[in-house]
Amino acid sequence: MPSAVRRCADVGSIAAVTLKGDLCILDTRLIGFCCSVRCPGDIILKTYDLARVLREIDVTIVGGFQSPMEKEFLDLLLRGSASVVVCPARGLGNMRIPKGWKKPLDEGRLLLLSFFDDNIRRPTTTIAARRNAYIATLANHLLIAHAEKGGKIEKLCLEALTEGKPVFALDSPDNAHLVELDIIPVLAEDPSPLIWKGNVPSC
Repeated sequence: MPSAVRRCADVGSIAAVTLKGDLCILDTRLIGFCCSVRCPGDIILKTYDLARVLREIDVTIVGGFQSPMEKEFLDLLLRGSASVVVCPARGLGNMRIPKGWKKPLDEGRLLLLSFFDDNIRRPTTTIAARRNAYIATLANHLLIAHAEKGGKIEKLCLEALTEGKPVFALDSPDNAHLVELDIIPVLAEDPSPLIWKGNVPSC
């Protein structure tokens, strides 16, 4: 089992680990991506630009891709060549695979990874929060498109910072409150500062 998955045991008890796709994807550079449900217009435009850059870079983006902006981000990523790990806030057993996911799955650049039993079929606030904690643990770096002030994503950022994990956010006036927390701003057109340059273990 990849070390990234083993680290998730520290987050709390894991009921199950199920997957669909190439597990070796986890032995690459992992960037955790999150965005709050409510997203300002400036952030939306910059997130589109960011996705167009990242989808052509040799990294792996990890996310739940549940909020509206996260879903848009995933759709753009899958049109490129980057690898993606989707972590649903539910079990995989009865999950319908969207048509647009089948090609990247066959190409070995999409992995579906769940930490929940198959009897969990709908995401709840509690399950989604646990899922996001697993994403933060899996990732080498966290990338935040936007986190509402005082919201759950901001709390996730603070916890990651406490643990010494690098956290980045899109450079925008709407993310000024995140920069005040010592989260590193990153330009949508040049996300190179958040790309981890360390050695990648072999699968």
